[in-house]
Amino acid sequence: MTGKLQFEALSVETLPARLGANEALRAKIGKDTSAWKVREVGDGNLNLVFIVEGASGAAVVKQALPYVRLVGDSWPLPLKRSFFEYHALTRQQARAPGSVPAIYHFDEGQALIIMEYLSPHIILRRALIEGRQLPNIARDIGLFMARTLFRGSDLHMAAKDRKADLALFADNVELCDITESLVFSDPYFDAKMNRHTSPQLDGIVAQLRADRDLKVEAQRLKHIFAANAETLLHGDLHSGSIMVTDSQTRMIDPEFAFYGPMAFDVGMLLANFWMSFFSQRGHEQKAKRDAMRAYLLEVTVETWVVFRAEFSHLWRTERSGMLYQKSLFEDQGDRLGAEQALDHVLHQMWTDLLGFAGIEVHRRILGLAHNADFETIADEDLRASCEAKALKFGRHLAVNRRQIHSIDEVNTLAALIEQESSI
Repeated sequence: MTGKLQFEALSVETLPARLGANEALRAKIGKDTSAWKVREVGDGNLNLVFIVEGASGAAVVKQALPYVRLVGDSWPLPLKRSFFEYHALTRQQARAPGSVPAIYHFDEGQALIIMEYLSPHIILRRALIEGRQLPNIARDIGLFMARTLFRGSDLHMAAKDRKADLALFADNVELCDITESLVFSDPYFDAKMNRHTSPQLDGIVAQLRADRDLKVEAQRLKHIFAANAETLLHGDLHSGSIMVTDSQTRMIDPEFAFYGPMAFDVGMLLANFWMSFFSQRGHEQKAKRDAMRAYLLEVTVETWVVFRAEFSHLWRTERSGMLYQKSLFEDQGDRLGAEQALDHVLHQMWTDLLGFAGIEVHRRILGLAHNADFETIADEDLRASCEAKALKFGRHLAVNRRQIHSIDEVNTLAALIEQESSI
């Protein structure tokens, strides 16, 4: 099979015949296609995902579809998003080794990637819904974000190389448009594909859509997202894009990768921990989850602490790009000047990530693409109660982010709102 063949979506039935001659797949799982076992496991919004098992191993085959799977062929989407996912994964592996699945083969024409099968890993979001307290996720994710965001920026890369990369990922137009619309705009008006828990949240939704301060801040954040090409982002870093065991953490699905503000990945990731925090009361059928709520807040603290520490370490040891160059500071004996600049960069990132986190909370409750943290709460009144508190929290982060000075302050706010009475 070559990239020159006309695109054709795979199926459980056709995959062995169509990929049976693929040397990378044969080498990984075995040459006898009659022994291959194929199952389709894609539960995301966009793609087909197959696990293929053979006599000697297993692999994942991921294929893009020419439309948004969540909606159907009424929403066309270019196949080239697999190209961006492949190139993002190779860069993430180089910049944060061991943090993403290994890539065995990429076929641009068929929009498919053959990659490492992660087992016994499960999706982080599922683990958190189940109440699992994973010991390494904060450290692993904090290191991943610091290393990929720093090493993909003008703080580290040669300007020529970064600009070439920027040009390559600038073509990921359609997926950026999804983020720009679904995250920053659609939740704040009656967009066609919006949905929310109704009628329980109708009043709060009306208030948020009439909230001038909130809408202005959402658009200021959209402006930052669209205009600030700081580094190569994962672009969709949430608890559904991370696979875990008790000892390993792997980031997946960077097809939304593009050059944008460092704070976006960090804010989106932390927002998902905060949403999990607010959802826990909806998963207390068997036992109270006070310990799980405390764990989730601790995870946000550790993630940010690890991120700051590693980013600062890279600033001091790998700052070789054109920004804040050492010839202006350390080479002149002015180490304190470099530290002052670092403080400025981290402070701006902190302020922006709070805003992105608040908007991410809103879009996951009011927009098209919801998350299972809330959606798996069967009791609609209970779900709405959890969602209403998260919406209030998100609004505070987005509008008041310049007056919030620490993650402990954020978590104190979250705990206070979570303890409030229901709507």
